[in-house]
Amino acid sequence: MSPTPESIKLAPLPPFKPDLYQRAWQSIPHPTLPLLATAHQKSVTVFSLSTLTAHSALTNGHERSVRSTTWKPNLPPHKLCLVTGSFDSTAGLWRWTDEGAGDLEVEVTNNTSDSDGEKGGDKDWELIIILDGQDSEIKSVSFSPTGQFLATCSRDKSVWVWEDVGASEDDDEWETVAVLSEHEGDVKAVAWCPETNRAGRGRYSSDVLASASYDNTVRVWREEGEQEWVCVAVLEGHTGTVWGVQWEPKPRGTGFPRIMSWSADKTVRIWSLKEEEEEEQPQHAWGGGLGGIPNTMRRSLKEEWTCTAVLPQAHTRDIYSATWSSETGMVASTGSDGVIAVYTESEETGPNGTVEDEAAAELDGDVPMTNGHTEEKPEQSKRWKVVSTISAVHGPYEVNHITWCKRYDQGCPPERRGIEEMLVSTGDDGIVRPWQIIQS
Repeated sequence: MSPTPESIKLAPLPPFKPDLYQRAWQSIPHPTLPLLATAHQKSVTVFSLSTLTAHSALTNGHERSVRSTTWKPNLPPHKLCLVTGSFDSTAGLWRWTDEGAGDLEVEVTNNTSDSDGEKGGDKDWELIIILDGQDSEIKSVSFSPTGQFLATCSRDKSVWVWEDVGASEDDDEWETVAVLSEHEGDVKAVAWCPETNRAGRGRYSSDVLASASYDNTVRVWREEGEQEWVCVAVLEGHTGTVWGVQWEPKPRGTGFPRIMSWSADKTVRIWSLKEEEEEEQPQHAWGGGLGGIPNTMRRSLKEEWTCTAVLPQAHTRDIYSATWSSETGMVASTGSDGVIAVYTESEETGPNGTVEDEAAAELDGDVPMTNGHTEEKPEQSKRWKVVSTISAVHGPYEVNHITWCKRYDQGCPPERRGIEEMLVSTGDDGIVRPWQIIQS
């Protein structure tokens, strides 16, 4: 990771064109290509990160607003796939294919849009399949790291897990493998744990899902057996709606990725898993290992997650969105007050040359634990600090979303394109705004 800056400045870059002129909910960067998908009204506009103009659009698929979208990972460079989650209670799977493109990154970089930012080219997105069954608005959609699973969540208090059961990459056949109904309120967001740092972790299954809810909690879900998903932890401590959740994209040490959550209570919290020592599992004639042991003999799958940091307060109203950088480890947050705040986490080197952080120290009992299960308000973390705030980033309008995003625009030095990060904010004014990070 890059060195932690003492302070930074956010400088506005030219906004994406065209303006959408309607409330925009969310902007999601493609995992590898210079593209950004923005959900607004009944549509998604895909912008080029090279030209900061519209590349293409997904329209005429939903009867009500599209609240969220997610890119399907691990596709060839000439194929794109997006899933949209809508207030019409359905999720749509869309594909964009250009067999002649060869390298979509080159095409996007050389995108020819007119001066008003209208999309160039004649390629269209095709709505392939509608995933329905939930009873109310779908608030969030998220692909697992491999693309095998899709999670959707709804105002009906449920999280659905869908599995890609198609025989090939282009065979779009999905089936519901789990309906998770333990939340007591509207489920606002779902997020899959990244593959980073998870291999060979024994009892920890490879697919791990977190969900955030109006019931003020975050829940962690794992697949216990074949197509059997269970809640292994309830993260309690927020005193208002939890608007969103994100996993640590690149853990600094050897521990399991942490979870970040943000809330109407104006706090951003970091949660850490207390990992158990691995035990050799007995082998049995009926299947060997944990998978074959009857339920009554299995070790409990319940996990101990603890709130190990509350970031310094920087907001006066609901925090609608936060984002954790995989490159620098910095966090940015925004919300109803129209403020963007950026935070950094300090590092200290332990006696053996290892990175020690507050979470590890608390879990090891070296400092008092700020346990989220108590009624006491945890102290704000001493290892996190605010390094930048900027107000009225979308004028008088609320900001619904913020994300870290790689820069490919012409204002970025050529040697830094695809490496340097910027922030992108999305608001009620229908404008998608990029922000340059200037370190002091």
